[in-house]
Amino acid sequence: MIFFITLLLVCLYLAGGYRMPFAYAGLIGQAAAMGSRGIQLGRLPIVGPHDTLFFMSLSTALFGVAVTYRMEDRRNILSPILILASSFALFSLLYPPHDTPLPPVLRTFWFEAHVALSFFSYALFGIAAVLGVLYLMKADRKTEVLQYKAILVGYCFFSAAMIFGGIWAYYAWGTYWLWTPKELFTVILWLFYSLWLHARLRPWWYGRPMAILSVAGFGIVMFTYLGVSLFMKSSHSF
Repeated sequence: MIFFITLLLVCLYLAGGYRMPFAYAGLIGQAAAMGSRGIQLGRLPIVGPHDTLFFMSLSTALFGVAVTYRMEDRRNILSPILILASSFALFSLLYPPHDTPLPPVLRTFWFEAHVALSFFSYALFGIAAVLGVLYLMKADRKTEVLQYKAILVGYCFFSAAMIFGGIWAYYAWGTYWLWTPKELFTVILWLFYSLWLHARLRPWWYGRPMAILSVAGFGIVMFTYLGVSLFMKSSHSF
């Protein structure tokens, strides 16, 4: 059932690049699927690679629709964003859903807020990377400005996620910081986008350099998210 629902959502998103009602239908359908699964589990379905990739797909589509709202060339910008959202949804099918009860350490508001805000920021960083690629292709000033706004909001979400993660760690393990690989790469990611935002204040960084860095930054995002969790032993491992 999950397989066919995901394929349907992917088809709606891909069609949404040509007609917006399809994109809205996919967005509503994916939100309904997550809501239904959350009611079934009695919690937010944001544990494990299947659920988090599905949530990242939803977040990418949601913010993509929002950031391109009322833009004249909306279709040209939204289409690759919806393709990215579809890719996350398809990759979620490679992993089994996490349907087992959560351990006590994860049954807290701080954990759910930490994860949700993290993936909101990841989605915005992904959108910024798409906008960076589009800027490299067309050098459109509006695309560059939109990229900056996406990264700025994503940076705020990510900073809040780090704060909530520290509070969760304190309640779970009695310390705000554990020096795990996930936490170290999280700091690297935060420092990268801190430098990105500061570099943009310098005129000679405008344009192509910032676009290239936004694409590179999303590579760090994906390694921090999947690479560290799957290949390194950590309290955040799946």
